Amino acid sequence: MKLLRRAHRRPETDPGEVALNARNVRFDWADTPLHWMPEEPIASHLINSLNLLLPEGERMFCAAYAEALPYVKDEKLREAMLGFIGQESMHAETHDKVLHEVLAANGIDPAPYVRQAEYLFRKTLGPKDAEGIAQRQLMVERLAFIACLEHFFAFLGDWVLNADLEKFGADPRVADLFRWHGAEEVEHRHVAHDVAVYFGAGYVRRSALMVLVFPIFISLVVRGTKFMVQQDPALPDLGYPRLIKRVFGAMWRGSLPGVPSLLWSALSTFKPGYNPETVGSTAQAVAYLAASPAARAVAS
Repeated sequence: MKLLRRAHRRPETDPGEVALNARNVRFDWADTPLHWMPEEPIASHLINSLNLLLPEGERMFCAAYAEALPYVKDEKLREAMLGFIGQESMHAETHDKVLHEVLAANGIDPAPYVRQAEYLFRKTLGPKDAEGIAQRQLMVERLAFIACLEHFFAFLGDWVLNADLEKFGADPRVADLFRWHGAEEVEHRHVAHDVAVYFGAGYVRRSALMVLVFPIFISLVVRGTKFMVQQDPALPDLGYPRLIKRVFGAMWRGSLPGVPSLLWSALSTFKPGYNPETVGSTAQAVAYLAASPAARAVAS
């Protein structure tokens, strides 16, 4: 795959673990184009499909952590979990606005896909009627599932912080949305792993879940992309083979992360002693968050 020019240079000194706080952001979505990378309409739709998926997923994360918090005696971990909940709540709220103020405004009806996301995260992955040990094990299963997903979100956050999306004519507001979100994913990348380990989700359990989570996550994103393309009058209604071919083309040009890097990232979690701190740079994430136009708009 082609190497990308670093859009945001990584600082040489990493501050290590930092206190997590939810940052207020303000986006003006007026007249935001559907093809926010005009030279890459398929890549625009694929990345935009995360707006369909993320709000319900992040609400599930918050609900699972709220359920787990009473069992956590480690004060440092409790603080990290509370910071994680605050950041994920803000992510869900912000991406939810995009559904209505960008997608719907451009003729995309997100409701059918969002209903499926609701079923997945509220019913399939939501809390079940159980008591005692069974109830706790189901909770631990969700926490381990979250740790797998958070690994990918940290990987994607690191990718978007360093991808040169501007060479594809990226709308600065949408680029800032995903870089702000991605930077916070890198910033709190250790939390989900630490929580899963704290609750006894061992190497075998986490590895088995990663085998399931990787193809499911990819499938949901590709399905969301096809859902968007189907409703886009500017594009032909592509079947999956032609759509995937175009996705691979976007990956080769650098407007999407490549399959080899995604697969290698997933495989890295199988290494004994895996540590999420190896994904991305806290210093780079914090530096971007200090410069994010959406965050500065609230501070000013």
